[in-house]
Amino acid sequence: MQRIAFRSEPGIAELGDHMSFMGKLAQARAELEARNEDPWRNKVEVAVRGKDAISSAALLDLLRVPATTATARRLAAVMRSLNFIPIKSRRLMPGGRAGNTVTRGWARPVRSMKSTSGVNPFNTSTGLNGGGYKQ
Repeated sequence: MQRIAFRSEPGIAELGDHMSFMGKLAQARAELEARNEDPWRNKVEVAVRGKDAISSAALLDLLRVPATTATARRLAAVMRSLNFIPIKSRRLMPGGRAGNTVTRGWARPVRSMKSTSGVNPFNTSTGLNGGGYKQ
């Protein structure tokens, strides 16, 4: 026996409601991610637009937060979510080329990020490398 729900009964789906379980799961996941998004992400995303590298100190100054371990870890989580990689460089600091100071920062990866395809670009036996270099 099939029960037909009336609009006045909350929690019971109507016969015309055909959203799949996977659709509901995807919608719930998107809502949860939007709720848990770090408020720093928008500011940092705007700051790094068009830049290949930026220092952590400059980002912390932009966010107007002190340079502590906790803020650096929070910034690291945001930068990794934006697909940046951590670096140590002398170029990120003013006058850093002549000095002996090294500062930490973030850079966009030159190569694409790791994929799950399992293809090794340095494997010459498959012919993916053009066959020009053999060991």
